[in-house]
Amino acid sequence: METEEGEDRTPLLKESEPGTGHACCSARYSLALLACLGFFLLYALRVNLSVALVAMVEPSGSPAPNSTADLCPERSPARGTAHNATGEKYPWDADTQGWILGSFFYGYILTQIPGGYLASKVGGKALLGFGIFGTSVFTLLTPLAAHLGVGYLIAVRALEGLGEGVTFPAMHSMWSAWAPPLERSKLLSISYAGAQLGTVVSLPLSGLICYYLSWVYVFYIFGALGVLWFIFWMCLVSDTPERHRSIAHAEREYILSSLKDQLSTQKSVPWCPILQSLPLWAIVVAHFSYNWTFYTLLTLLPTYMKEILRFDAQENGFLSALPYFGCWLCIILSGQAADYLREKQNLSTVCVRKCFTLIGMLGPAAFLVAAGFTGCNYQLAVVFVTISTTLGGFCTSGYSINHLDIAPSYAGILLGITNSFATIPGMVGPVIAKNLTHNNTVAEWQTVFCIAASINAFGALFFALFASGEVQDWAVSGYHLHRN
Repeated sequence: METEEGEDRTPLLKESEPGTGHACCSARYSLALLACLGFFLLYALRVNLSVALVAMVEPSGSPAPNSTADLCPERSPARGTAHNATGEKYPWDADTQGWILGSFFYGYILTQIPGGYLASKVGGKALLGFGIFGTSVFTLLTPLAAHLGVGYLIAVRALEGLGEGVTFPAMHSMWSAWAPPLERSKLLSISYAGAQLGTVVSLPLSGLICYYLSWVYVFYIFGALGVLWFIFWMCLVSDTPERHRSIAHAEREYILSSLKDQLSTQKSVPWCPILQSLPLWAIVVAHFSYNWTFYTLLTLLPTYMKEILRFDAQENGFLSALPYFGCWLCIILSGQAADYLREKQNLSTVCVRKCFTLIGMLGPAAFLVAAGFTGCNYQLAVVFVTISTTLGGFCTSGYSINHLDIAPSYAGILLGITNSFATIPGMVGPVIAKNLTHNNTVAEWQTVFCIAASINAFGALFFALFASGEVQDWAVSGYHLHRN
């Protein structure tokens, strides 16, 4: 059903009431901050291997003819011997490294839809908590698995993926009960920005740990922190406002009243209408396309920094983290801006979601291609990659939370569906990129960047054509349409 965009605003924020619109000390913003810390650790556990792998692999012999090493000089003065002599080195070639980096996603894809379904039935608190706990335990076992053989390492990484696979659907399911519609962009951007912040911190910190200690401590330190977070999460968080032990009465009533016309009481999941929903497939295509670029850079940026831009492992970590710091900042600011435009400027939800998605996908595509054509100008390459990744932060307030706009009751399930498709780039992207960059030439990396940019642009346009900002009629009790 189509209606005028100007009618999209619903006055859900009562600015004069304490404990409702105010963020300070509220239970929902406390949940957002603790979730932010959880996703911080989640991504630290996910990306630390990208840096550690550089230290785990035996240095290759003389570079291949016409390789980038012959074209681009070293950017850093030679350091003394690193204090990581205790860490084993393994003779893994480029293809093996690609499979190791991609193995995480073979487990990750299996628990997306089951995770969303279980979260809708039993709640997201335990599912998210044990997902991160399991990932932390297997991270602690990573050095042992690497010592036993590459097959064991691939298996452990796949098991980590199983644990992480339930986390985003579980969080989306929790927000369907906690986030007032006009605060969704703010609350979800705070919680999911932790993923970028985890990347920002873990990449340089992993480089420092590898250089001054040993690569094994990368996994021991982050794994232990994940176990510690799990204890706090299970003690402080509740699945719904009704179950929270210390939430203010006014805040509880505000959240419940804002969601009362948007949730479904149906016990069965309307699978057929869900799978036939074009707005859902718009999110699928956008999510898949964005993740192709995101996962390619996430797993291979340290390698690109080392082999193309010629930085050592320690500096590698800091420069690899810079793009994700920009993305983290953009996610926070764009979340505030999106809800401001919807509430104060009376812009429709679908208009905001489409505009933010276009900025967050077309912008990165253009700057990623530009980065590939900078040659050995490493300053410009770092600037372009940073701008590209930063602009991607707009997508968090675009397609990324659109599941909650179109079907709050089934947001976890919808995210499980879209993230299943969006995990495929993580499985095949690093493998394809590694196969395309055997000689590590500038031309080879240009091909990798152009492929990612083309996929990004297609996803942005598809979402702009077919996305919706309305609660779909199959997603509410009695099939009545309610607007955001």
